[in-house]
Amino acid sequence: MTAPAYLALALAVLAAGAPLVLLVGLFDRRAASGVATLAAAAAAALAVSALGAAHGSRELPVLRTLPPGIDDGFGVAFPSRIASTPTTLAIALTVLGVVLAVQVYAGWYLRSDQRQPAFMATVSLFAAAMLLLVTSRDLVLTLVGWEVMGWCSYLLIGHWSGRERPRRAAYKAFLVTRFADAAFVIGVVALIAIAGSSDIDAVNLAATSSSALTVAMIALVIGVLGKSAQIPFQDWLVDAMEGPTPASALIHAATMVAAGTWVLSQLAPAVHAAPGAAWVLAISVAATMVCAAFTAFFQSDVKRILAWSTISQIAVMLSPLAVAQTADAGGAAATGHLFSHAIFKALLFLVVGWLAVLAGSTAARDLSGIGVESAFARGVWGLGLISLAGVPLTVGGISKEHVIDSASWAHGGEPGLRQGIVSVALLLTVALTAAYATRAYEIVAGRGAAHPSSHTSAPGGAEHRAEGEHAGAAGPAVLVVLALLAAATLAAGLVFLLGPLDPGAVNVALLALSVLLIGVGVLVGWYLRPDDARPPARMATLADRGFGADTAYVALVATPVLALARAVAYLDREVIETYVRGAGVGASLTGRFAAHSHRLERVASDLIWVVLGLLAVAGVALWG
Repeated sequence: MTAPAYLALALAVLAAGAPLVLLVGLFDRRAASGVATLAAAAAAALAVSALGAAHGSRELPVLRTLPPGIDDGFGVAFPSRIASTPTTLAIALTVLGVVLAVQVYAGWYLRSDQRQPAFMATVSLFAAAMLLLVTSRDLVLTLVGWEVMGWCSYLLIGHWSGRERPRRAAYKAFLVTRFADAAFVIGVVALIAIAGSSDIDAVNLAATSSSALTVAMIALVIGVLGKSAQIPFQDWLVDAMEGPTPASALIHAATMVAAGTWVLSQLAPAVHAAPGAAWVLAISVAATMVCAAFTAFFQSDVKRILAWSTISQIAVMLSPLAVAQTADAGGAAATGHLFSHAIFKALLFLVVGWLAVLAGSTAARDLSGIGVESAFARGVWGLGLISLAGVPLTVGGISKEHVIDSASWAHGGEPGLRQGIVSVALLLTVALTAAYATRAYEIVAGRGAAHPSSHTSAPGGAEHRAEGEHAGAAGPAVLVVLALLAAATLAAGLVFLLGPLDPGAVNVALLALSVLLIGVGVLVGWYLRPDDARPPARMATLADRGFGADTAYVALVATPVLALARAVAYLDREVIETYVRGAGVGASLTGRFAAHSHRLERVASDLIWVVLGLLAVAGVALWG
């Protein structure tokens, strides 16, 4: 089999696994968990087989999923291709590896949840949609994967739908992302119209600077900003923490929010040819990476620190696409950081979920010092944070330096305002990231005595987010998953050293400046972290509220949407239904009048026949 055939089979396994898990779950939840994990393992094994089938080739064949393609009859082609380039295979394997880790983890984390099969089935469908998006070389297939992921994310975030906060978070995610998705659809349709084909390669070939391309790419960028939780759409992703930790790890690590980075990297020549769209992207990501990193530092909840971190890191991923001197450089740097972020962020989310089960909460004050007596917990937590902080030679450090390098004008380009804005934002983000990563480590590692709950389990339901629905230590499978993710975080650095990203090309001056900023950030994070793991009360309150983002969401999105819904309901009830009821009453009266007239006519005609009959009888009698 060819590499694309293996990937297509992996996609089919995940898609078929979703309904099968639901079916088995009707009879046995544990068996359903096993089926979901088996499907994820099979898909990951098929991705490994695809790597083996590739044999190191950089130009691999493509597979037509709908042979021989579709033509709408108006000269627009929909070839429906999927491809397996080396980069595609690496990202696909990363995604499927994270999905497998999440399914194993969810089997333990949600073992007492009656809706565990529904959760794991949704994860399987989510993974299939993400794999379709990663392998797609057709904008229509990309759109299908994009939309299915959005629907699944709504279900995952609102998994605990019996509680008000998860329901609200799911509604917010749906409204905000659907608003942005409308622009994404417009952009996709416009690009297809410009190129005369939905094939991504054809779209890139047709990408010449024009007003039509600029409008199409701006619409596409707006859709990506919404899905990636970039300013002004950032607030929904933080509230998504109300979902179970496995869902957070899935959405934040290798899927959903990183999907926009992959789409734009595939369309990097089109972004490069549309300066207007690049400006929109640059302004949003520059503001987002700094603001989100600053907000993360003052969070009073460790899981929300990671949420704001994701928002900031996605902005870092997108930045080279907005300002890189060449399309190839921007796409390579963006996908490189996507790869590294998926690994270390999955590790961080799963670790914090494990610790929250022990503490009964993800609040910083409850997790303070919980890792004092566990070298393993401190080790895996610290390893993930070191990579997040971008320490050199870690996977996050190498990918971050390539982002900074490609976003600058160090490769012969002329200094420009756009490059300058993004470069300054990236350097500020380096220091801020090191600061909040240091604070997050200090919270868990502690400075004093061991956390009182470090060897005990909090009672189930102790925290409103239901972190720790059940008591009990993590099972061997979960510890193995964490250990493997930690090993992958270490080993992934070698992939960059031996792969297409050449560390020797990194600018030495920029690297030295980055190291200096990391040191400053570490000192700030260590010095300013209070012993009780809480930032200043006033700042924490503002940061927990996203510095007014939620208020803006209510005022600018929720309130107008609800007002419009009420107006539509009023018009439907009081105006449209009045005419409908009036038409019905009129028809009823007309029917009754017609029936009455019919009865009168019937009576009159019958009476005439009776009279005629009587006359006939009388005539016969008289004749006789």
